[in-house]
Amino acid sequence: MRSSGPTTIIVVIIDALPAHRRARLGTVLCWLAVVPTALWAAVRLLGLDRGPVVQALAFTPYVAGVSVLVLALALALRRWWPAALAALAAVALLGTVAPRALADPQPAAAGPTVRLLTANLLAGTGDARTLVELVRRHQIDVLTVQEFTPDAQGALDQLGLTTLLPHRQLNPEIGTAGSGLYSRWPITDVGVRRNLNGWGFTQAYATVSVPGGPPVRVESAHPSAPYALDQVGAWRADLTAQPPATPDGGLRILAGDFNATLDHSPLRALLRSGYVDAADATGEGLTGTWGPYDGDLIPPVTIDHVLVDHRIAVRSVQVFALPGSDHRPVQA
Repeated sequence: MRSSGPTTIIVVIIDALPAHRRARLGTVLCWLAVVPTALWAAVRLLGLDRGPVVQALAFTPYVAGVSVLVLALALALRRWWPAALAALAAVALLGTVAPRALADPQPAAAGPTVRLLTANLLAGTGDARTLVELVRRHQIDVLTVQEFTPDAQGALDQLGLTTLLPHRQLNPEIGTAGSGLYSRWPITDVGVRRNLNGWGFTQAYATVSVPGGPPVRVESAHPSAPYALDQVGAWRADLTAQPPATPDGGLRILAGDFNATLDHSPLRALLRSGYVDAADATGEGLTGTWGPYDGDLIPPVTIDHVLVDHRIAVRSVQVFALPGSDHRPVQA
């Protein structure tokens, strides 16, 4: 004999209500579904990412999908005012998210091709053999790494990265603060910049002498993560301190773990200085780069980016697996 579950009991109770009360309850339930998505859309559009909202906004693409279901519910229940608000929220959220799946026209560029790969090594535990094989197989010209440790450097050198990418600016540190930049071609104006907030992540940088093209300033980006409420200020400060694009000067590329998605206002402000997100430009902007790869039960989000000067044409972007890391390397 089967016992009645909670859902059955609720349905019976609702059916037992008078018609006018059932209608009122349906309206209340409809508003309870619509209001959160509408508030989410308002926060996203107005750039009100503060406090606990910062982490939540990383999942905006998923909420955009949910907003369509909420609209369908309101229409099915014929609750027209909630449906109108749900429609506005859905249009706003989909309008910010959907373009990431569509490739943008690229500037006319007849110069050389540069293949760049960026990877967060999770305190050096990312599999060195896999990373070197990615560099070899995809003929990578420039590699930026974050959470780069002395042991990771030793493993990569032992596996032949020195031969593949002989020019380098490295700052290995025990833990998560280390950074590195490897290049097939000579580099100048090298250095390491330390973010002064949060975990104090470092960012190796150099100007790469691209054969047959202008020099390109490349930096391994790694702002602080907003993993707790008291770290949101450091996260915002580190993102704000990232080097802006120089549209009237030399070419710049920032590649790394930004700990931010395109739904975070500080990253969008950085883009407005003259950068283009490579994945967004090629229709791969919804491909997750961090998430359940280390066992966390959360949906993937896109926090690893390659930001290029708007004068640089982006041909393609790929995301790969890296055993031992909770991030996925991004090639542009």
